[in-house]
Amino acid sequence: MPILDCIVIGDRINPGFKSTRALIDSENLDGLRALALRQVASGADYLDVTIGPRGHEDPAFLTEIIRAVQGAVDVPLCFDYPDAAVQEVCLRAYDPARARGRNPLVNSLAETRLEMLGLRRICPFDVVLMTSEFLDGGAARPVHGSDDVVAVAARLCKRLVRDLDFSMQQIFIDVTVNSMVADTRGMTAMALDAIGRIRRHEGMRGVHIMGGLTNIGNMLPPIDVGGMQLSHAMESAFLTVAIPLGLDTIMGTPWNPFRLLPHDHPVLQTFQEVSALQGLDAVRRLRRLWAK
Repeated sequence: MPILDCIVIGDRINPGFKSTRALIDSENLDGLRALALRQVASGADYLDVTIGPRGHEDPAFLTEIIRAVQGAVDVPLCFDYPDAAVQEVCLRAYDPARARGRNPLVNSLAETRLEMLGLRRICPFDVVLMTSEFLDGGAARPVHGSDDVVAVAARLCKRLVRDLDFSMQQIFIDVTVNSMVADTRGMTAMALDAIGRIRRHEGMRGVHIMGGLTNIGNMLPPIDVGGMQLSHAMESAFLTVAIPLGLDTIMGTPWNPFRLLPHDHPVLQTFQEVSALQGLDAVRRLRRLWAK
């Protein structure tokens, strides 16, 4: 069942989760298959697959995992490596027939690593565009505001469509979602502003706009607010604001209780207030939520 009418990329096959790291470290393919099945049963449209540094060190094991996951589910996979050599391993292992003919997602392309586009000779793919950095005089520079994010996204989309025959529907723009606890520079507000501006941009009509939803609740204390774990409520607060602006794709845990929050929900109110603040003022306002 669709989650809030969004495309969902299940993010659990990732050693950043302790339980998944244990499966990878023990080479428990049955456990990884079960994890893939649970995500799809919970609403995932794609499955993100990364095994961390081991993907660089052990391409044979990475291949084995991709084939094991594809033996269990028929959704397309998203390969989360910023390295062309590892992406090549993933694309050679991927079997479109096991995903009902659908392309994998390469996550993520940036202006600083356009060489990954040459991998289309191996396997057609759709692409996630990273907008957190841009190329300046041959060097990577971090973006400093939504103007930069929109400009980077527009340049990359124009190049992919004009020169490389991508359709807009094959492009997913990642606006970079950060932890609320660590957001002292207004990064959440920047992401939200970029979502609305990209959705309204004539040159990017039809693209998908996505964010890594699990990031927003990282490092929040494990407390209950109104019947929801605080991190899950914060994810829902982000979605409540971002979906009307144009977000249509979630990278997150499919079984988390995503929902749109009422305007008077304390976590939504806190989210909106913190998003408008920077520095220690943002941190102090967030802490007031769990101090209650």
